[in-house]
Amino acid sequence: MDKRKVPCVRPYHGAAGGWDALAAVASALRSQEVIVDGVKTLLRNNQPEGFDCPGCAWPDPKHTSQFEFCENGAKAVTWEATSKRTNPEFFAAHTVSELLTWSDYDLENEGRLTHPMAYDAETDRFVPVGWDEAFARIGTALNALPDPDLAEFYTSGRASNEAAFLYQIFVRAYGTNNFPDCSNMCHEATSVGLPVSIGVGKGTVTLEDYDQNDLLLSFGHNPGTNHPRMMTTLRATARRGVPIIVFNPLKERALERFTAPQDPIEMATLSSTPIASRIHQLRVGGDVAVLKGMMKRVLERDARDLAEGGPGKLDRAFIAAHTTGFEALKADLDATDWTDIERVAGLSRAAIESAGDAYVAAERVIIAYGMGITQHRSGTANVQQMMNLLLLRGNVGRPGAGIAPIRGHSNVQGDRTVGITEIPSAALLDGVERAFGFRPPARFGHNAVEAGKAIMEGRAKAIVCLGGNFAVAMSDPRAIQAGIRRLDLAVHLATKLNRTHLMAARESFILPVLGRTELDLQASGPQSVTVEDSVSMVHASRGLLKPASDQLRSEPAVIAAIAKATIGRRFDIDWDGLVADYDRIRDKIEAVFPEFKDYNARIRQPGGFLLDVPAARRVWRTPSGKANFLLMDGLCEDPRARESGVLTLTTLRAHDQYNTTIYGLNDRYRGIFGRRDVLFMNEADLAARGLAHGDRVDLESMPPAGEAPAQGAALTLTAIAYDVPKGCVAAYYPEANVLIPLAHHDPESGTPSYKSMPVRIRRAA
Repeated sequence: MDKRKVPCVRPYHGAAGGWDALAAVASALRSQEVIVDGVKTLLRNNQPEGFDCPGCAWPDPKHTSQFEFCENGAKAVTWEATSKRTNPEFFAAHTVSELLTWSDYDLENEGRLTHPMAYDAETDRFVPVGWDEAFARIGTALNALPDPDLAEFYTSGRASNEAAFLYQIFVRAYGTNNFPDCSNMCHEATSVGLPVSIGVGKGTVTLEDYDQNDLLLSFGHNPGTNHPRMMTTLRATARRGVPIIVFNPLKERALERFTAPQDPIEMATLSSTPIASRIHQLRVGGDVAVLKGMMKRVLERDARDLAEGGPGKLDRAFIAAHTTGFEALKADLDATDWTDIERVAGLSRAAIESAGDAYVAAERVIIAYGMGITQHRSGTANVQQMMNLLLLRGNVGRPGAGIAPIRGHSNVQGDRTVGITEIPSAALLDGVERAFGFRPPARFGHNAVEAGKAIMEGRAKAIVCLGGNFAVAMSDPRAIQAGIRRLDLAVHLATKLNRTHLMAARESFILPVLGRTELDLQASGPQSVTVEDSVSMVHASRGLLKPASDQLRSEPAVIAAIAKATIGRRFDIDWDGLVADYDRIRDKIEAVFPEFKDYNARIRQPGGFLLDVPAARRVWRTPSGKANFLLMDGLCEDPRARESGVLTLTTLRAHDQYNTTIYGLNDRYRGIFGRRDVLFMNEADLAARGLAHGDRVDLESMPPAGEAPAQGAALTLTAIAYDVPKGCVAAYYPEANVLIPLAHHDPESGTPSYKSMPVRIRRAA
């Protein structure tokens, strides 16, 4: 194929990390105009008596390292600690209609919000509003709703434990369990799938387990961009000689080779460490096929060893004592044909069997995975089949082994732990009643997809967002954005302006809050908040910077004020006292959730404390009292994928991006610079359509039969020849969300299927 030059597209040959990563940090500091203070701030990132990174949730090594930040963590910090300001003068100069024509990058790049603002429909502008007036108007609007279930209360994973806990107490006291949450969009398949398998919706490994494993299986994640501090752990694992076998549709550079900026020898010699021992580029959506193939290989090896007089390759003692369902799983695997496995996986039988052989040869195996596993219609099944593979050889509940969901936002797991859930358990209801003297409603509320549907259909009348960019992050965003404009009330607690804020309801408010990096002063003095990382460690975070504006308030303070204005004295809750000293919030968390026993004492210990994960002790909180092998009928193949001319689209993040936040327009490791309007395509798929590298193409989504298409289900991009599996294409999130209908989600968990959307492609007019 003619690889003609395409503007802003050129190969990148370097390793991940290294000098280019440091250059990117320096560029971020310059662009946000925080050169001197920014360096000082970065040195307090993930440090004792410092603040927790507002980026990813990768654990800190005992929270005592001397240099524990990464390129994208530095971008997250400088993005928040910027000297740029989005103040009342900015809003006076620009109508909402004009701002809606700006890019997402340009909106956030204006800087930190400084004053509470309210939408004025007559001038089509946000105008300053006093805090007390804003709270009164919000309370009046919420109380005017005939039913609390007409309001949706969204939570971003960057909210602290203290803020999230107060938020869910307020919302439940108000009378609803409508908690659409960013977890619904990412790892909800983990939260739903693992409890059925092993009785807990979290990972079972600690950071120390990565020092003891002898095989790491990596499914569906790109650590170099989405959780870069994991690269230190992966590098150490590779340098111990531990095989790292990767299953991912794209060869991500950080999983190929990595130069550690903290290593003076690698930096001086421009050398790098190879990370993956094998990278298998499976087809998008082929994960269950791979996992079933690996399990078939384990059973074949087991039968062969038994026939030769050996003990077999299964952990039979573990299976007998700790599991149920093995025989049914074996029958399912025996009935699964290798021809189907190869077709759906897009890998050869030999490749899958070699991975199965590596698994059999290892004694301590960790499976680490990301949203490339969970964001499918089969997300829950994907998670459960990984767990099945681990259970076959007892790889859970012992050192160096277990399952490791790699979370995104820095406290998305903690928010869940302290009660942000639309499905309240009896224990949660009992705990709230014990601590606060009222019993919340028991009926299930809305998850993100259900909230989006209620907004689209006009059944919802209000939305309150504790951070985030809900109307951009969700699938079918154009329909949701139109629905938000029809609401009676929209409230946003935020640090920076984003597109969702501009979807003006009848009454809309933007309430500026403190960031993770900023000093939080309350009546009792400086406050710390707490967060939970991906391995269930809870630790404190204390900001140090002067707030971006003297008008900023902390998230707990704003939540408490809205609660007072809305429910008043309906319950005997001392909102002011809780905000005056966050120790009191933590006392209440402990009263509701016994696993936080001695919370305030333990949080003051260096490194914090580890929450109990019963499955890590081989205690199974399932109805059977055991870990369960779970079946998945078939191989989760989308029937549309077999139709002529249909390709499978997966969405991905660029390197200058974190969730919906766009730090810049480069995707260095994939060779894209200064643009995001690209579609990564296999050369054979381009040729089959008479297309060439650099052609403009139209994408049309092809939802399965019975699913309504997304509003505006077409997108025009530039096709780029790239190493993706045949039959698969990739485009950037969130821009490609317009192709994904709200109904296109995992039926078990409600997770939108961002990672596998059937599409047709044709040359653009």
